[in-house]
Amino acid sequence: MSERVFNVLFLCTGNSARSIMAEGLLNKLGAGRFRAYSAGSHPTGQVNPFALERLQLEGIALADARSKSWDEFAQPGAPAMDFVITVCDNAAGEVCPVWPGQPIKAHWGVFDPAAAENDQKHIEFGKAFAVLERRVTLFTSLRPESLERLALERQVREIGCIGES
Repeated sequence: MSERVFNVLFLCTGNSARSIMAEGLLNKLGAGRFRAYSAGSHPTGQVNPFALERLQLEGIALADARSKSWDEFAQPGAPAMDFVITVCDNAAGEVCPVWPGQPIKAHWGVFDPAAAENDQKHIEFGKAFAVLERRVTLFTSLRPESLERLALERQVREIGCIGES
């Protein structure tokens, strides 16, 4: 019998950088146990080239990356999410759609590397990627199939408290 695959949606306002990098990371590090998606409350319509460059530098291919609305995942026929994780403070404060299936929700706030000065963007994207990688690695070490929902929810939320420095 094959292991269950858990669906995870990463949210950020513009769905152009942090949520895209988190999606790519989890799809790589999740070893088939997780299927990651990303979306935004107000998508920019394009993926930040620095995010794509960082993913490529880390050996993560995300050829189908696109900036999309979170409404796509609240529609009938959309994949049912097991986890919905915000990675920016703005998205965390917004009223989200109602997600079918009552997914576990958590906030893993990560500073916005796109807000950095142009000469600092490569460095800031590297730092944001490192924070996300640390959190995604911790997340993939959890065994959702063997934990009770409340304990699992607490552990997923605690990952968001891991330092950004």
